[in-house]
This record gives sequence, structure tokens and C-alpha cells, in this order.
Amino acid sequence: MTDEPKPVENAWAIPIEPFKKEDMKHSLLCESSFATLFPRYREKYIRDCWPTVKATLAEYNITANLDAVEGSMTVLTTRKTWDPYIILKARDVIKLIARGVPHEQAIRVLDDNIGCDIIKIGSMVRKRDRFVKRRQRLIGPKGATLKAIELLTNCYVLVQGSTVAALGPYKGLQHVRKVIEDTMKNIHPIYNIKALMLKKELAKNPKLANENWDRFLPKYVSKTVKRKQPKNKREKKEYTPFPPPQPESKVDKLLASGEYFLKEEDRKKKRLTEKMEKKSEAEVKRQERRNKSFIPPEEKPYRSKPSNKTEPKNTNPQDQKKNKKIKKEKKVI
Repeated sequence: MTDEPKPVENAWAIPIEPFKKEDMKHSLLCESSFATLFPRYREKYIRDCWPTVKATLAEYNITANLDAVEGSMTVLTTRKTWDPYIILKARDVIKLIARGVPHEQAIRVLDDNIGCDIIKIGSMVRKRDRFVKRRQRLIGPKGATLKAIELLTNCYVLVQGSTVAALGPYKGLQHVRKVIEDTMKNIHPIYNIKALMLKKELAKNPKLANENWDRFLPKYVSKTVKRKQPKNKREKKEYTPFPPPQPESKVDKLLASGEYFLKEEDRKKKRLTEKMEKKSEAEVKRQERRNKSFIPPEEKPYRSKPSNKTEPKNTNPQDQKKNKKIKKEKKVI
């Protein structure tokens, strides 16, 4: 039974030995080449810096060619090339120069501990206006946000068009990609910048090296804002796979009513009589509407107000006569 390999606790801390000439015992089997196009506005800058780039690649026995007519840069291996992986690094150098990265920064990729990452952000957001706002949020006012990301990750970051070119240590490139992808998902970069700052401070403390840092890091909570609902909502009709019935044509209507078989004069007479009937009905309705103002309203029946003091009525006729005499005497007095 073979012993199973133990898992590596911290792979980033393992030092990588540099590749030397003595490690390459045989020459490369065949020639490898990579070419990349560059825009016209970069031609003047590339012409000026090309001797420096060519001399740097010559140290690794890589030949570099510039074709200004086609607007392309090419790198090739030779028989003397002793590092088999350096051609991929050289490809990244010309790719970064074509995308607007200065040649002083692009040459750093030839180091073993430094890599590059080109992040395509154009397809992450659908609407153009929203994409421009989020890209500007990544750069920040006067490039402050981009500078903070560079200081925290030790990477060089360049936002150009619909791509972001970054080069630096591999661990820093992971953080850069996360910040950029979260920004395009509408998460403000300040949250990731704060988290990186706290991680940098926590890494200095040896007591917290083996502990979980989640309780120290800020947590992003997405807020769902309720949209204003329209006043008049359209009710969705039930889905039916069958199309709606075809509307009847004039000929179909004439056939249904029987007018199709009549002569043209009879049809005109029928239309005229229908028109006159509608006119007479409309005239009757108009007269009723006019006569409404002459109809007197219904009056309510008159009722006398009841007196506050209610006297009991005498049904006896003698008592009634006495009361009348008393009232007359009072009037005379």
C-alpha cells in the first residue's frame, strides 16, 4: 500500500526554484510563435519602445518582429531558447503592450512570480449607460479607487475600453478579478477595498493567522427596492395554442345577411331605410333630452309645524261651547 500524499496547508508560501539554463538539456523540438494586432493609435508608441522590448526578449533568446503595415507584433522561439515557458510570457508582453499597458510594466510579466490577467467586462452588463457608470465607479474620482486597488493587491491595473488588464503577483490577481466582477454586478468596490485592508492588517497579527476572519470582514447585504406598480394592471389572458378567429370580410357579412344576392339598387334602398330609421330614433332621443328641462319637478306635500304645547281635544259639545264663549270674552276685554 502506497502512502497517500498529505494536503498542503499553505501552497502560496512554498518557494518556487527558478528555471536555469542547466535544467534544459535538449533544444526545443519545433519553433513556436504568437502574433497579436495593435490599434493604429498605438503605432507611434510601439515604434519608440520596440528596441527596448526586443532587447529584453533577446536575453531569453526570443526574437520579436514588428510589422507596421499589417499592424502586428510577433514573437518566436529559436534553437537557443532554453526556457520552454518563456514564449507564453512573451506572448503576454506583446498582448499587454497592444492593449495600452506601458512597456516598463509589461516587461515585468517575464518574471516567474508575476502573471497577467485580461478581464473582459463588456459582456457583464447589458445596457451601455449602466456599463459606463459601473466602469467609472471602478476607476473612481481622479482614479482614486483604482489606485487603492493597486496598493492593496500590488498589481498594475489598466481599464481600457471593454477590458481590464492587470499584472502582478498571482494572489493579487485573484483579488483584482473579484473586485472587478463584483463591481460589474452592482456591488460597490468600497466593500472589497475595506475587506482587503482588514485582511492586510489581520495578516500582520500572528495570533489570528489560523483563525477565521469572517467576523472581522464587512458583509454586503443586497437591498431589494420595491418598484412602483402601475395603477392599471393588464390582466393576462389564458394562453391558448390556437390563433384567434379570422375577422369576417365584407363579402362574408353580405352573404350572412343575404344582401349579396340583391341588386345594387335594392341594397341602396335598404341602406337608406336603415339610415332613416337610425336618424328618427336619434331625433326622438334628442327631443326627449330637450323636453326634460320643461318638465316640472315633483313637489313635496306641505305639512304644518306641530305646536310645542299640545292641548287635549274635548269631544263634549257643551264644553266646546263654553270654551268659545271664554275666548270671545277675552278678545272683547
